[in-house]
Amino acid sequence: MEDFTLDSIIVTATRSEKPDVEVPASTTILTNQDLKNTGAENIQMALQKIPGLSYTTFGPNANPYSTMSNPIIIRGVSNGTLVLVNGVPINMSGSYYLDSIPVENVERVEIVKSGGAVLYGSEAMGGVINIIMKKQFDNTVSTGFGNYGQRNHNATFNMGKLNVGYSKTRWGSKLDKISTTESTTGDRTTTFKGSDKDSVLIEYNFSDQLSFSYNYMDNENGYQTWFGDNWIKLKAAQAGDLQNDKTYKNKYNIAQLRYSDENVKASLYYNQNEPISRGFEYYKSDGTLNYVRDKTDQKDRTYGIDAQKHWQINDRANAIFGFNYKNEYFNQVKHTTKARMEYERKVFGVYGQWEQKLNDVNTFILSARETWTAGAANDADYSNFSASGQFIHKLGEKDNIYASVSQSFILPTFSQMYGTTYDLLPAPELKPQTGINYEIGWKKIDGGHSWKAAVFHIDIKDNISATWKPGEPTKYKNEDFKNTGVELTCDISGENGWSYNWGINYGDPKVKAEGNNSTKNYWDRKYGRLQLTGGVTYQKDKWSTSLSGTYLTERVGTPSSKHSWAIKPYLLTSLSTTYKMDENNEASLTVDNLLDRNDIVNHTGTNYYATPLNFLLTFKHKY
Repeated sequence: MEDFTLDSIIVTATRSEKPDVEVPASTTILTNQDLKNTGAENIQMALQKIPGLSYTTFGPNANPYSTMSNPIIIRGVSNGTLVLVNGVPINMSGSYYLDSIPVENVERVEIVKSGGAVLYGSEAMGGVINIIMKKQFDNTVSTGFGNYGQRNHNATFNMGKLNVGYSKTRWGSKLDKISTTESTTGDRTTTFKGSDKDSVLIEYNFSDQLSFSYNYMDNENGYQTWFGDNWIKLKAAQAGDLQNDKTYKNKYNIAQLRYSDENVKASLYYNQNEPISRGFEYYKSDGTLNYVRDKTDQKDRTYGIDAQKHWQINDRANAIFGFNYKNEYFNQVKHTTKARMEYERKVFGVYGQWEQKLNDVNTFILSARETWTAGAANDADYSNFSASGQFIHKLGEKDNIYASVSQSFILPTFSQMYGTTYDLLPAPELKPQTGINYEIGWKKIDGGHSWKAAVFHIDIKDNISATWKPGEPTKYKNEDFKNTGVELTCDISGENGWSYNWGINYGDPKVKAEGNNSTKNYWDRKYGRLQLTGGVTYQKDKWSTSLSGTYLTERVGTPSSKHSWAIKPYLLTSLSTTYKMDENNEASLTVDNLLDRNDIVNHTGTNYYATPLNFLLTFKHKY
């Protein structure tokens, strides 16, 4: 088992190694053992009980639906989470598929819950999640079996400089109701047919400074949608009819060449995802007959370079300067309608950070970034300058207060730039979405307690979506967002093998849409206001057991065009226990949704439900 530590090192928040207590931002660090204690098989599931994060999912085991990935929502910012793997962004077309990354292959996860765009670029409006993969594996094999046809098989191999990991996860049984959509003509219910996930991770360490990794993930899930028993036959469909039957696949490739020494860090990377949709649509959602074979192929791709240099100016000042380049590519072909979309552009960024120690107790950090695009069709190129300032005051050896003001931005996406066809000109008033994150906080390590507290305010402007119709002027919806809240968390390393954690988060996320095609010109509630999280772990001798939960209340469902409405709180729970029979063999049991609650786990107009109580029994052998 890994040692429990309250004073972890974090690299994501400032692009340099610092003790977490000295970082001027709300942070969470999860070691591999922390991730295993959640009982989760993949990273998406492991993050569902983190303070300040709202959980949403479409299918069991955090499976995606169509090209829609499951978002991790930080402080209510729905489109503002930038996901990194080993410090390299993997967001493509606003999506990321964390359900395909096995916990077994991850060394740790670092979460920064404040704007990170100044150091990392577009999309980090709410925060950054950095998934750091293992560089050294043990030689292990494991196999797991559970209800609903669950299968989970893993193997890791260490061959000196070469490390290989393989994971296969399967849900084989049908679930009768994963979501419902209500309308004036009745309900529609979606069922889950099962899923298969394969993941391969290859890590080769040329030296302590230079390494190469390649991660391939293949995910397939099936869904069916039915007209409910209360369906009113106004058109062709009758109650109980099958509306559609579809299978969705994602083939994800992440390749990285990384160099790191004391002062220089650089990475070359290539990310590619191929979402594929196959199946039939027998009726439209309103019941109109529409027998169509669905066949859609999509390709998202990014590749580029990120490099930075660190200078120690003197014993009180240091600086970081870096640049990055990214090529973005999107291609979608809908064979049924013969519609084709293909876009490409280049994104450049230059950033710098100056850290000045004013005296023995006060430190100031100033950061800035300039980002611009080039090569987009019809001259749809944009630029943005953003900056941040952070102040740290040392109260004691491991007791600090801080204040931070950070600008963030999101570049317009291809869909915002071109709508549904590239033959039209980009929206003439389109510009990057911008926001500001304000935060003051306190961090303290005292004996076996690690305290963190923060008060924050987020103010975001101009989340613009555009609608085109031939021969008509472009229409816009400018969506503004704000949230003010407070967070308090505590991690406790107790005696006799016990450790605990708890958190309280209270905020008021709101959204307001303006424009000539908007029906919501008022501030409307979004997500939930109060989140309570907690967990307890017992780790002694041959046993390790963890119980964790998160309770989100004062919740609302917020569709795009209607007023929000209250929905019941969700309570997500899990239990994980491991018995180590000897040095090389162990057995573990994980139980998810321990209370078997039928909670709604999304926040829009369609109700997606938590998977019923499910368990997985796993045996692991080290050789």
